[in-house]
Parts: sequence; C-alpha cells; structure tokens
Amino acid sequence: MSSPLSFRPRLIDSLRQYDRSHLRADTLAGITVGIVALPLAMAFAIASGVPPQAGIITAVIGGFIVSAFGGSSVQIGGPTGAFIVILYGILQQYGATNLAICTIMAGVMLLVMGFAGLGKAIRFIPFPVTMGFTSGIAVMIFSTQVKDFFGLQTSDLPSHFIDKCRVIAEVAGTWSLSTTLLSITSLALITFWPKKWSRIVPGSIVALVVATLIARWANLSVETIGSRFGDLPRSFPTPSLPAFHFSELKQLLHPALSIALLAAIESLLSAVVADGMVDEKHDSNQELKAQGLANIVCPLFGGIAVTGAIARTATNVRCGGSTPIAGIIHAATLAALMLLAAPLAKAIPLCALSAVLVFVAWRMGEWHYFRQLVRWPASDAIVFLSTFFLTVIFDLVVAVQIGVILAAVLFIKRIADTTEVSLVSENDPMESPRNFVAEKDIPKEIQMYRMLGPLLFGASNQLETALTRTSYEPKIIILRMRKVTAIDATGLMALKGLYSKSQSRKQGLIISGIQGQPQHALEKSGFLRTLGSENVCIDTSEALERAKMLLDTD
Repeated sequence: MSSPLSFRPRLIDSLRQYDRSHLRADTLAGITVGIVALPLAMAFAIASGVPPQAGIITAVIGGFIVSAFGGSSVQIGGPTGAFIVILYGILQQYGATNLAICTIMAGVMLLVMGFAGLGKAIRFIPFPVTMGFTSGIAVMIFSTQVKDFFGLQTSDLPSHFIDKCRVIAEVAGTWSLSTTLLSITSLALITFWPKKWSRIVPGSIVALVVATLIARWANLSVETIGSRFGDLPRSFPTPSLPAFHFSELKQLLHPALSIALLAAIESLLSAVVADGMVDEKHDSNQELKAQGLANIVCPLFGGIAVTGAIARTATNVRCGGSTPIAGIIHAATLAALMLLAAPLAKAIPLCALSAVLVFVAWRMGEWHYFRQLVRWPASDAIVFLSTFFLTVIFDLVVAVQIGVILAAVLFIKRIADTTEVSLVSENDPMESPRNFVAEKDIPKEIQMYRMLGPLLFGASNQLETALTRTSYEPKIIILRMRKVTAIDATGLMALKGLYSKSQSRKQGLIISGIQGQPQHALEKSGFLRTLGSENVCIDTSEALERAKMLLDTD
C-alpha cells in the first residue's frame, strides 16, 4: 500500500499491461453496468427527494472520478440506496442548497481521512454494527417507498421514521388499485427475471419498459417521472458553487459527517468484497481520496452523494471487468443514455421505480442474521439490535457511534474475562521444565503468581484481587509475566501500585519471563529501572534463585 500522503490511482498501474483483451472485457462490462445503473440512479435520486437527473449526473461524474482516481481496480461509484434516508432528511431540514454544501463538506472530510491514513481504521467498525445499520437503512428505504408503491395521496413524507409511519397510517385509505397492481407486476418481473438473461438485459430495465408500456396501453392514471419532474435535460448543467455563509457551516457539520461516514464505510466494504472476487488488495486511503474528490465535484453539477456501490461493483466483476477502464466506460454509457433516452424516460411510472427500490431494500437487508441471533454471543446480538433500532429511529451517526461504543465496552469486558492472575502451587504444570515448580524447594515466605492474557484497564483489577485472596503476607512476591500479551497505562499503574505497597510492607517484588510489548512498555516507563534489573528474571528458576537470595539477605 502506498503512503497516505501520496496520490497514486490504481488506473496508473492497470494501464501498464493493458491490451485488446482487457479493452474488450472492460467495454462489455462497462456497458452492462451502465445499463444496470440507469434505473437505480434515477430511483435513488427520486427517493432522496431530488430530480432523477441528479442521480444520473452523480453516476456519470462520480462514477468516472471513483474509477479514474480510486484505489480499487473494479470499484463502481455512484449514488446508492444507503444514502436515501440521510439525503432525504438533510433536504427536508436544511434545503437543497445546504444539501449540496453538506456533500462538499463530506468530500473534504473524506479527503482528509484519506491523506491522514484512516482507510484502515474504518475496518475496525465491528461486524454487528455494519450489519445492524445496513438492515436499518433497508427498513428506512422501504418506508420511503410506501407512498409511491401504493399511490398514496399525500405530500412529501416526513424524514423521521415514526412520523412517517403516522402519516402513512393516516392516508392508507387513499391507495390506488392500478398503481399497486403495476408496482406488484414490476416487482415480480425484477424478482423472477432469469439470472442468465440479466447480463444481456437487467430485470430492472425490463420492469421499467413493461410498466411504461402497460401504463400507456391501458391509459392508467399513474404518476410518472414527467408528471412530477417534467422533461429530463439532455445536457449536463454548468458547474456552479452553491451559495453559503461560514456562520451556517457549524450546523451542517453533523449531517456532513453522516454522509462522510457512510461513504467511507460503504465504499471500503464494497472494495473489500471486490478484493475477494478479483484476488487483489485495494488501497483504502486512495479510495477515500477518490470518494472525497467525487463528493466535492458532483454537487457542483447538481449531483448528490457518491460512494462505492457493492451490487454494481459485483456486476462489473461478473461481467469481466478487471481494470478501472470498465468503470469509466460505465460512466460514458450512462452519459450517452442520458443524452439519447431522456425524452423516453419521462413516461416511466414512479411506482415502477419504487418497485426497483423495494427490491434493493430487500436485498440490502441482512434479514437472515435476525434468525441467527439466538446462536450469537449475547453481546454481539445486543450490538446488532441496538445499531439496527437506532438507525431506524434516529440516524446513522448516532447508531454507529453508540454501536461502536457498545462493541468496545463489551470487547473490553471479554478481554477482562480472559485475563487471569492466579497463585501458583507446586502441582501446577508449567510450559517448560525450567518453569515447572513441582519438586522445587520453594520456601513458604515466597508466593508466585501466574499472569495470563493482556493486562489492560478493563482487567487490571484482576492483579489486586488475586493478591488479596489470601490473608498470609509473603516476604517475596514473584509475578510470572511470560504470558502477558499486552499492557497499557492502567496495567502499568497497577504494577506500580503493587510495587509501592510491597515497599511499604518491606516485601520483595520479582518479575519473570516478561517479553514483547509489556517489556518495552515497562522499560519505556522506567518501571524496570525502578524495580531493579536484578529483580527482572528470565524464567521461573532464576526468579526463585533471586527470591532465595533476598531471603538469605534478610
């Protein structure tokens, strides 16, 4: 992996051995993914509360930047379903201009994260947290599509889930039979369209075409893209910087962080999935830099937030795409479709696009994990469910923050539970003959303790607890630390506290077998110097000899 401060897109390396066979495969894959992305881009935009062309512009410009400057050979960038809830909420609360500003701010955050080398840090978000918020977002996406799927007669739905459910319940009686039947037909076509034909014509495209023809032939009274948004433009808008005031940026930090966090998590998860499919390792920091650039540039042209799209990336790989050229061709295909097919798109029923998103939400949710929760450790189940419900009821940032904190606390508890400090008796088997205490002459004035596992702040009290279990106060205490894997500042303070108490009680303290990170930490802190090098022994036998020498001195 390159240095975080460098800027080396994967495209540069891919072009070194590029030939006609690569171009042929990338062209086929890029055209296929472009066709797949068209209905998704429009659907994601409409569900986010913006015109459909905003989604296409995002897929074209964002897709090009992510492929040209990213750290993965096969990543496909563009708008995704995960952003719907966040973007819709920001749009409702702050307006379209501030949504664009939030996206640009998120792009700057992503750039900073990339140059700061935080690409790997995103991977430390626990699995139950990512699966919890992914399933929560899927529920939120479905809730946003109820209105168009059933043709409910109401204005824009509220952004918060509880309020949305209340409004849906109030207007449930206004549903349209023709809209509902057309939605169900579209969803059935998408669901049951044969996979072997999907490479040629995706099921979502088939559903849109069939739904449009049925609506025109039967003269159905259903809302279309044209009736809600008018004609789609047949050219790209001139870039312009949205007007803003520095005094307003503070209130936009939280929503901008939401966009940046989701873009980082989803793009790197997508890149990890792609790595497994093409047997390569992406550059996570370079990927964040590309995502940052894409999210800065897209709003200037009227686009929305960009991230790596897992489904489209997987489609790219399955269709033979192996270099970033495929992603660039995907963007060019979308641009051509926008310029050529814009007049036809206005006849597409919104309920058909809603069916596309309902299918996306269903595929996105990790529903099988709910059935497996009873077999999970209780702590992971709690983290998963907490993140899920917090995502649905509040928002992504709150859910991830609390989910990560919960996971960290439970992880600390697990570490503490695995740490053991116990009194060593003559019958305890050690790891090697030199550490075996049976048949060795150990005076009763000497007590030896075995320490296993990391001595961190969640487990440091184990040391004091073990030493206070017996009422007898020995003259010499030996701590066997050969199996202490790590120590932190709290563990260090626990050792220093033990040393101070031993000094006040005129007890000797000896450490044996310390090595690795614990040894380095104790040396750096000066504790080993304070303890004295003669009281730091290689193994148990040497520690016993030192203890007997101290007894003889007394």
